[in-house]
Amino acid sequence: MVEAQDTDCSCCAAVAATQSTDVAFRHILWIVLAVNAAMFGAEAVAGVIAGSVSLQADALDFLGDAANYGIALFALSRPPAWRAGSAFVKGAAMAAFGVWVLAYSAYNAFVLDLPSATIMGTVGFVALLANLSCAALLFRFRAGDANRRAVWICSRNDVLGNLAVLVAASGVAFSGTPWPDLAVGAAMGVLALSGAATVLRQSAAEFRVATVAG
Repeated sequence: MVEAQDTDCSCCAAVAATQSTDVAFRHILWIVLAVNAAMFGAEAVAGVIAGSVSLQADALDFLGDAANYGIALFALSRPPAWRAGSAFVKGAAMAAFGVWVLAYSAYNAFVLDLPSATIMGTVGFVALLANLSCAALLFRFRAGDANRRAVWICSRNDVLGNLAVLVAASGVAFSGTPWPDLAVGAAMGVLALSGAATVLRQSAAEFRVATVAG
């Protein structure tokens, strides 16, 4: 009888811990969603003014992340199959972003307008600070199901993307050509495709398990 009570207490404690973690994760998601939505607006305008492929790609990434965080919030309290399905949608969105950036970089290779290195560097630095803050908030939630994994991969890729934009700005400034900007834009596309493949594989596996269990 005592062992049964101990088991029940352990189960209750585990459920309570999970619920507490979910509440904390939900609060963090709302914060990073707001930050990404705001940065999308700012960087989209700056990218057009600067004529920078990498800045515009990073702005679109902010928009995609804001949508992904919204999907994560929707799926957080849903059954495992729903969470796996939402992660699959996010993986598909990441893949679409990667394809678009690669295509846009290829298109701009024929235009070859020189972007503004000053605007690229300034806005890229502000975006880096924003994404480092988001990554720090999400770091404790980086493990878990595909839904949380997708959120963390998005945040990690954002920081790498911002560092790449700063490298591109320096390259444009020193070389006087747009090629560093185009190269970084293409690299960001490849990074998005790599992250998408990871999320899609894990979400598909979790969906199969949830379907069999359900």
